[in-house]
Amino acid sequence: MKNVLIAKHPATGETIDQWLETEIQHVPEMYEKASAAFKFWSSRSLETRLTFIKKMKQYLLDNMDEIVEEICSATGKVRTEALTADLMPVIDILQHYEKRAPKVLKRKRISTPLLFVGKSSYVDYFPLGTVLIISPWNYPFQLSMTPVISALIAGNSVILKPSEVTPTIGLLIEKIAREINLPKNVIQVAHGGKELGQELVSGTPDGIFFTGSVETGRKIGIEASKRFIPYTLELGGKDPMIVFEDAPLKRAVHGAVWGAFTNAGQVCMSVERVYVQSSVHGEFIDRLVEETKKLKIGEDVGSLTFQQQKEIIKDHVLDAIDKGALLLTGKHPDKWGESMYIEPMILTNITEDMKIVREETFGPVMPVIAFTTEEEAIQKANSTEFGLNASVWTKDSTKANRVTSRLVTGNAVINDVLISVANPHLPFGGVKSSGTGRYHGDEGLYTFSRQMSVMKDPGIKQKEINWYPYQNKYKKVRTLIRAYFSNNKQKAALLRSFYKQLLKK
Repeated sequence: MKNVLIAKHPATGETIDQWLETEIQHVPEMYEKASAAFKFWSSRSLETRLTFIKKMKQYLLDNMDEIVEEICSATGKVRTEALTADLMPVIDILQHYEKRAPKVLKRKRISTPLLFVGKSSYVDYFPLGTVLIISPWNYPFQLSMTPVISALIAGNSVILKPSEVTPTIGLLIEKIAREINLPKNVIQVAHGGKELGQELVSGTPDGIFFTGSVETGRKIGIEASKRFIPYTLELGGKDPMIVFEDAPLKRAVHGAVWGAFTNAGQVCMSVERVYVQSSVHGEFIDRLVEETKKLKIGEDVGSLTFQQQKEIIKDHVLDAIDKGALLLTGKHPDKWGESMYIEPMILTNITEDMKIVREETFGPVMPVIAFTTEEEAIQKANSTEFGLNASVWTKDSTKANRVTSRLVTGNAVINDVLISVANPHLPFGGVKSSGTGRYHGDEGLYTFSRQMSVMKDPGIKQKEINWYPYQNKYKKVRTLIRAYFSNNKQKAALLRSFYKQLLKK
């Protein structure tokens, strides 16, 4: 009996679509189809593949309102955030790679040492094969499409398993592929939950790209490592925001409010810890409360997307309150009721033993913590297992660079929040438990490519100086090595002369 997937609006509970789940026994067939599609797709020129990227960009531009509505229905986002944070980055990455990919993926000429005179060196880039992409529910369109686009441009076929929490996004992506006439099975969407995901990972992918929880990412990494399958993991965060006393305070307050509460805090690089220097802590809190109370639910802050996440947020907030934290804005969790709309919360009187400091909350909660010295701020910022993003706020450029360089994080922003992920030129990824590998930037195409390093000889000489026989060569080669690696200004001339003598032997 086939299972029926039912998609409901997270805020209203209204059924918005239903269809059949992909059956687990069909996974081998999906990989067979993907393998056949890969042979066709990878044999097309990059120029040909980019024609579909141009069509995709134009389709998204022509249908922005429709796509935004689909995203809002699936996630409970407000329209502006669906447009600017879920759809626009996809259009941006399409345009970026449309221009940049030919340079990134072309053969790279590489220098060859003088000792190998006459030879040439280069690096070629080839697609991996079939890439499995498993995407999350918080930005289901952007975090599906960006790796899909990167993989397709590099010449791979793709099997995408979008989150079962926002399943209609998978249908939307299938529709886009049809509308631009993407060749059959170059991208296939697998609709289903965790069991389907496990079966796909256990199948025959040539590469895996996963965005989601640390726990699931760790399992995928272990499974992929057993078979030496290359993988990229984009996982969680507990991102710190460090506000020094000389920061542009009004800007920092506005940045904190947006950084903590955009998408109802359901952002892997959301501001989840705010460290404020003691001398401005009180003023910062007062301004923060004032600005937070201005936010309008349903217009500025959307609903939560996943019921299970609501329970995690509730657990973290109650744990903090039970341990002495003060709730300055928002409702006490006991008064939330059944609504998926949660008023933004600011918490103070925070201690290091609280879950709200140690674990990823992924909700509209902002704990604010005082610090005294620069060293203390750095230590606190680095104190969790995560390392995805961070921000440093100060008017002192030297201090900003110094502090940023000591943060153990994959990405950082100075006097702003979150935006490092929005620059398609920059590679993005985490360290520690926040993941491994990078996407976006040139690395975003290399992630889905197999590199081959080549050295080429014209084949004119009968043999090389380092080949057999070795008789009477040791002293001459030793002299050559000493000359080559010395700092002597006449080194080049000596080498050329000595090399010619060796070649005559």
